[in-house]
Amino acid sequence: SLCSLKREMRKLAQEECGFEEPTVAMAFVYFEKLALKGKLNKQNRKLCAGACVLLAAKIGSDLKKHEVKHLIDKLEEKFRLNRRELIAFEFPVLVALEFALHLPEHEVMPHYRRLLQHS
Repeated sequence: SLCSLKREMRKLAQEECGFEEPTVAMAFVYFEKLALKGKLNKQNRKLCAGACVLLAAKIGSDLKKHEVKHLIDKLEEKFRLNRRELIAFEFPVLVALEFALHLPEHEVMPHYRRLLQHS
């Protein structure tokens, strides 16, 4: 389910890669936008989740090359993804999000608050 996938996204990003709540909140907003646009299906939802985490991490944190690599390693392992496919999938996700990666605060805040309550 999408809920359990979001839990996995949070666990991976926060606990295993040390990203902060705002980054996870952004990934959630991207992911939900894809769902609302009808872009998610059984085949691609893990790739979508992975790409959302990757994009949020790149936008929300000033990542070094090795940190990006570490994140991709983790996504590959946890979501059982092929890294080439994941990296290729970033672009269609960007297109689906209409390149709007910098989110208005009102979109991120509800997720951010919920994440803080659960941490």
